Amino acid sequence: MNLLEPYRDPAERADRRSIGNRDEATSAFVSAAPRLFAIAQRVLRDTGEAEDVVQETWLRWARADRSVVVNPPAFLALTATRLAINVAQSARSRHETIAGPRLPDQEDRSVTPETAAERHEEVGTAIRLLLERLTPAERAVYLLRTAFDYPYRRISEILHLGEDHARQLVRRARVGLAAERRRPVSATVHRRLVQTFLAAAQTGDLAELEDLLAAGADRRRAQSA
Repeated sequence: MNLLEPYRDPAERADRRSIGNRDEATSAFVSAAPRLFAIAQRVLRDTGEAEDVVQETWLRWARADRSVVVNPPAFLALTATRLAINVAQSARSRHETIAGPRLPDQEDRSVTPETAAERHEEVGTAIRLLLERLTPAERAVYLLRTAFDYPYRRISEILHLGEDHARQLVRRARVGLAAERRRPVSATVHRRLVQTFLAAAQTGDLAELEDLLAAGADRRRAQSA
């Protein structure tokens, strides 16, 4: 299957009055499609399901309010990651095969206030689990790698640690999420991380989230020194 072909025709058939905007959107998606498939394949380990995720990502992108998207590749990667994790989470509920918190996708802006509130609550629950069970460094690496598909080199630059250490932290985070340990959670820290995560999900601009995660990891290292 040619993953890129299904996304070319809509732009070619678009009305001339809007073709510039549609062409830009289609071009951004076509460029990102191989990466999106790789993300979904890594999460789901199933080619068919990964292709379905890429197709759904295109549909979300086509109806999104792209005027507020600062970074299209990051936005698309986040969309594909959220969709793939939700598929995996569904598989877990049936077969108990996937572990980890569910962070709902936030890309569909045609939502009611009630739906938005529900999604905010779901994200809040997932973030609370990360705060309770993971150290700041584990949490930072886990979110950047699993939710946003950051390469380990970039993670190491943001968090000021070695690539091998970052890989170890991801493994430890997965183990930690399956454990029963609980740490006290500051309401202020929880609220800020939820708000920053949602802002990143809605715009694709991850700079503030990077800074927040790095500051938490740096602060814990300073306290341990």
